[in-house]
Amino acid sequence: MAIETSVQTFKNLINGEWVDSISNVTFESTNPADAADIVGRFQASVEADVIAAMESADRAFQTWRNVSPSKRAEILYKAADLLEAGLEQYALELTREEGKTLASSRMEVKRSAQTLRYYAFEGLNISGETLPSEDPSISIYTKKEPLGVVIVITPWNFPISIPVRKIAPALVTGNTVVFKPASDTPLIALRLVQALHEAGLPAGVINFVTGSASQTGHALVTHPAVKAVTFTGSTRAGESIQRSVRLSTRVQLELGGKNPLLVMEDADVEQAAELAIKGGFELTGQACTGTSRVIVMEEVHDRFVQALIEKTKKLSIGNGCRQGVEIGPLANASQLKNVLGYIQIGKEEGATLAYGGGQLTDGEYAHGYFVEPAVFTNVAASMRIAQEEIFGPVISVIRVTSFEEAMLVANNVEYGLSAAICTQDPVRIQHFVNSIQSGVVKVNRPTTGNAPHVPFGGVKMSSTATYRESGRGALEFYTQIKSVYHGI
Repeated sequence: MAIETSVQTFKNLINGEWVDSISNVTFESTNPADAADIVGRFQASVEADVIAAMESADRAFQTWRNVSPSKRAEILYKAADLLEAGLEQYALELTREEGKTLASSRMEVKRSAQTLRYYAFEGLNISGETLPSEDPSISIYTKKEPLGVVIVITPWNFPISIPVRKIAPALVTGNTVVFKPASDTPLIALRLVQALHEAGLPAGVINFVTGSASQTGHALVTHPAVKAVTFTGSTRAGESIQRSVRLSTRVQLELGGKNPLLVMEDADVEQAAELAIKGGFELTGQACTGTSRVIVMEEVHDRFVQALIEKTKKLSIGNGCRQGVEIGPLANASQLKNVLGYIQIGKEEGATLAYGGGQLTDGEYAHGYFVEPAVFTNVAASMRIAQEEIFGPVISVIRVTSFEEAMLVANNVEYGLSAAICTQDPVRIQHFVNSIQSGVVKVNRPTTGNAPHVPFGGVKMSSTATYRESGRGALEFYTQIKSVYHGI
């Protein structure tokens, strides 16, 4: 597939205008499969740009909050149509920026359009309630109102679907947005903003700034106009945001995961191996819900490991733009260094690297961030590779001798985002669902994947538990309740 060789410079969107950063500096977004392929140049924004975006959003809020829900919904529906109309272009750009396969990119763009339509519909159903009053001369009711300026900060691994599931409910409830995407994937984020802008959002309702967190982060989360911050990313960055925001600022954090797949003795071993690969390797392991630990009953351990390795060997690794590729590169040089570092840590800790784990550097891999999917066996639950989020194609297989031990191992981490079990035993399924410390639970399904209408979030250090992303409940984060006592 041909790739455009000319390099375009893209701008920020502030107050409805596409503008250069005050810094007059740009940075490059490159293809992780081929670092020589420059996807685009983007504004290296500074604090002054953020303040301009914030002031724009604050002014626009005074009008946007009073726009009818049906008009807001109409704009989201039109933006969804625009995303689908540009599907092939956007999927290719996403793959060039992030590295995932074209099939995965197409799916993500389609899901983003679906999410826009879902929230367009749900936005028409936002309402308060009428409450009984002991005084017949007083009518009591509640109404839901928007918060104001919402800051949206998103990661590079799902660079359009995660922004959509934050921005769509924020807009449809009457808030205005300042959006800063990850610097590794600014182009597909810009395409989303373009779609919303072209769909008819008034000036200032959505503002878009690119650049490093070190230059923009403090102003984004501390400006007095900010009423809410929604962030998906590393636990360390989330903790920093939580410490920095004003007391009155509402915060939603979706952070890390160390997600287990439990394989019981009655499991279909072939199916279990497929689920482990889908959850652990399909997105090059770069998903917060990715399968990083497989906890396997002793009776089927050896058969499972054999099946997992055999299937892993057959995976095609390469540039995601190439037909038939199943695993793309890691997103950037830092990711590659981190993953290779954990593979070395695993070996030093005494785990057995049963397959893979090497950096690929020959031929088509020479200018990209490629690593073989790694399977570790003889992993102790206390090892770092079984406790810390790696965010790469590394699976640790942990042998256990009982269901009780499997549950102890599964819960004995600081994260609790997604968890899955392979079994046909209804009693164990129920015990697993009730006892696993996880916000998302799967039965005979991979740990990855989430539908737009279903609440998404974790427990423990995986997320803030007050508000969930996705689903009808996500709208609650972007609204506040006003109680009205109306004398008759």
